[in-house]
Amino acid sequence: MSLLSGCLRRAWLPVALIRATALDLAVLAGHLLLYPTGLTPERHPATGPDATTLPTTGRSHPPVVLLHGFIDNRSVFVLLRRSLARHGWRHLESLNYSPLTADIRAAAALLGRHVEDICARTGHPEVDIVGHSLGGLIARYYVQCLGGERRVRTLVTLGTPHGGTRSAQLAHAHPIGRQMCPGSALIEELRAPAPGVRTRFVGFWSDLDTLMIPVGTARVEHPDLIARNIRVTGIGHLALPVHPAVAAGVRQALTADEPEAAGQDAFSVA
Repeated sequence: MSLLSGCLRRAWLPVALIRATALDLAVLAGHLLLYPTGLTPERHPATGPDATTLPTTGRSHPPVVLLHGFIDNRSVFVLLRRSLARHGWRHLESLNYSPLTADIRAAAALLGRHVEDICARTGHPEVDIVGHSLGGLIARYYVQCLGGERRVRTLVTLGTPHGGTRSAQLAHAHPIGRQMCPGSALIEELRAPAPGVRTRFVGFWSDLDTLMIPVGTARVEHPDLIARNIRVTGIGHLALPVHPAVAAGVRQALTADEPEAAGQDAFSVA
């Protein structure tokens, strides 16, 4: 029986990989059309004593910050943002960091300033963050190394190279590409002890993510972090921030402290 299941698995994998690759190419084509719409930063009201604030009690969700990946922009979250808005999230913001950014640490510091501005403008003491790929790594550095754990309630990462990815060697000429390689100084810094970090981490990783090498590198694995990893079967790297099944998983992850929110550690979108 185990031999049969192994043969079926080997037969299924190429078909699934072809489907996932085709979907990623379709997502890429659509995203290229939307990309220009996300080049400019979002506009926000000025911070001040008269600024309108959102309610911080009852069922109001904390603001959600969406953080894109390498050489991308906020347009990648159009569908996820729409999904969250339809299900009751009232305050959603995206941060564009420059493709010329040469250091994950600098991008994390920028994220920290952005989060402080959001908290000042909305009256919420905490935010949630959803980061795709490199965006999740930037957010993790902010939380783990720059004191962001006091501001970030939940960090959801989608296909983020927490342990570094060998595919980053293809972008070795770029400083951030080198930082995403396994064994880099930054990756080793994130392996260091992190006692007292109270932020919840939820790592979505796909078994067909060809940019995460090995695929398990997208899991959050650190003894000091409160982490849960969710395996996604049937889609690749680019589909993670746009697939409706992943969006539903993200909504569950962001409401994990609510009694009716049910979670799962794996799901298939095939």
